Amino acid sequence: MPSIDQALEAQVPSGPALSPDGQRVVYEVSRTNWKDDAFERDLWIADRSGSAHLLTSQVKSSSSAKWSPDGHWVAFLSDRPGQVAETKADSKQLYVINPGGGEARQVTKLDDGIDGFEWAPDSKTIAFTTMDPLSKAQKDRTERYGDYSVVNGDERMTHLWTVDVTSAPVAAPAVKPAPSAASNGATTPPVGVPEAHRLTEGDGFSVQGFSWSKNGAKIAFAAAKDGELKHGGTATIYVVSVADKKVTKLVTTPGPNDDPQFSPDGSEVAFVTADGAQYFFYANQKIAIVPVTGGTPRVVTGAFDEDAHLVAWSDKGIYFGAVKRTTSHLYRLNVATGAIEQVTHPDDLMGFSPSFSKDFSEVAYRAATPNTGVEIYIAPTAGSGAAVRVTHLTDVMKPYTLARREVVQWKSGDGTVIEGILDKPADFDAKKKYPLLVVIHGGPTGVDQPSVNPDRYYPVEQFVAKGALVLRPNYRGSAGYGAKFRALNVRNLGVGDYADVISGVDYLIAQGFVDKDRVGSMGWSEGGYISAFITTSSDRFKAVSVGAGISDWMTYYVNTDITPFTPQYLHSTPWDDPEIYRKTSPIAYISTAKTPTLIQHGDRDRRVPPPNGYELRQALEDHGVPVKMVVYHGFGHPIDKPKQQRAVMEENLHWFGHYIWGEPFVDGVGPGAAPDEGK
Repeated sequence: MPSIDQALEAQVPSGPALSPDGQRVVYEVSRTNWKDDAFERDLWIADRSGSAHLLTSQVKSSSSAKWSPDGHWVAFLSDRPGQVAETKADSKQLYVINPGGGEARQVTKLDDGIDGFEWAPDSKTIAFTTMDPLSKAQKDRTERYGDYSVVNGDERMTHLWTVDVTSAPVAAPAVKPAPSAASNGATTPPVGVPEAHRLTEGDGFSVQGFSWSKNGAKIAFAAAKDGELKHGGTATIYVVSVADKKVTKLVTTPGPNDDPQFSPDGSEVAFVTADGAQYFFYANQKIAIVPVTGGTPRVVTGAFDEDAHLVAWSDKGIYFGAVKRTTSHLYRLNVATGAIEQVTHPDDLMGFSPSFSKDFSEVAYRAATPNTGVEIYIAPTAGSGAAVRVTHLTDVMKPYTLARREVVQWKSGDGTVIEGILDKPADFDAKKKYPLLVVIHGGPTGVDQPSVNPDRYYPVEQFVAKGALVLRPNYRGSAGYGAKFRALNVRNLGVGDYADVISGVDYLIAQGFVDKDRVGSMGWSEGGYISAFITTSSDRFKAVSVGAGISDWMTYYVNTDITPFTPQYLHSTPWDDPEIYRKTSPIAYISTAKTPTLIQHGDRDRRVPPPNGYELRQALEDHGVPVKMVVYHGFGHPIDKPKQQRAVMEENLHWFGHYIWGEPFVDGVGPGAAPDEGK
């Protein structure tokens, strides 16, 4: 098995960008920088034979690569130290590089960096979004009164800009880049930062995703009231004319309406919509089409019972991605007939992040099949041609004996069919009895799949190597099983989710190979919430780990940055229906809590703010339940640096090692003196 450090050092490919001719793909590869405590990314380029080499080699990260339509340049974002001017630490600036090699040229020098960008069809212009700088009034206020913020009053808008990457710089660069390699037909752009031009402005909306029309005359974009997550439901679709900057609102139906894509002839715009659903957090996201002049949208994926993630619109149809049960695929919609066909194969594929050749005959994507790791593939979009694997990063895992993953199925207490992934030791023997650890995904609209991914928060491979089974349940509310299944935990959060977990535990115990006296649970975010529910509602588990979990929906509601979540799932606020908030809150059952619980939380978490963790810790302590809380400083909802992920995993390894396997507590990282032994 790989060690925790080896898991954290595992390189994973992502973000494939296929060249216009379909022959080469640029992709990201993660790199673990222990010295600077960072996961960083480099760009690599490979051809169809799998011959690959570094395209960028700099400190910090390069990501989000996109080919110019003529194939002469690759644009990307990087937080490397600027060649032209220093900006805020970690701000991502726009660069372009010749795919044949050479130095990248810095294109922007913006304090807050770039959020997203897209090449124009002319291969010269790039549109990008960036947050507006502080106004003079805001700067003057800070100078006079110090730094503070007004809730719902100080939001900064994000707007659209364009830049001609071939135009002359507005200032000489601080450092002159080295000459590029063979130009492969491209005109070498001048060094330095060219002048950018604003397309949208004002405080009426904040721009999100966008795309160019095929003739480059217009840009369709989604925009919300502001950039706050709680206002995501206000997002709708606009079009701006590049020549005169005229903005037209296309869609007035209730949002969220996002991810616009022009039709090939530019007469219509496709977009993702909740189709007016009041409770859009768990409703199917559909694809609709509206005339570029505005009008009534028409939904074209209404019969498709899952979230449809719009990717592109070609002469061959609209391409979208979707999760289906424990698989993920690319689909193509025939707009005229409504017929939908699956593009990626085989059927058990888990594919993501598609990128197309210019004529849409080829597609690159990252994918895995059961019990394999993620790699980058190129495949035809029609016919029966086989996918070509162009990366081999997971080959380093071949010397290790890994857990075997399989999809299992059982019935919950109300008869609902639930699926999950069961990780077994390679030498599993059904005649033996194994400890069982339940690892619960977040969301709740996440989904677990039977692919091999490097361990991060929970050391699954370590647990399995110690002789445990690991169950990862796709409880009610998970993605991939349709709208009705996704709504089964509405006004039933925690209660129905717990029933799905415990019925899965009972199902495996009934198979005869689980030791019912050695069962534990852990999870992050929504998985942490369900684990907290287990802590306070059950005496069936020997240990629990709550990662960034909700303990009290009232506490969550008044502190989170995504306040619509609870009113959508509980259909009320705590002021109007306190009983449903009580019924679905783990803290309501604290008097029955008995299970030793580890709590882990980032101290800057806005999604599930730390008061949830502190409330649960204090309540458990007051009731004499063994508890340990670890707070990771400087982190929000995810713990996203390698040293702290190492700490998170080792804490869990020690916690369950003691309570499931009877191992002593250790000094230093880990529980130290056992909470129930140190009194």
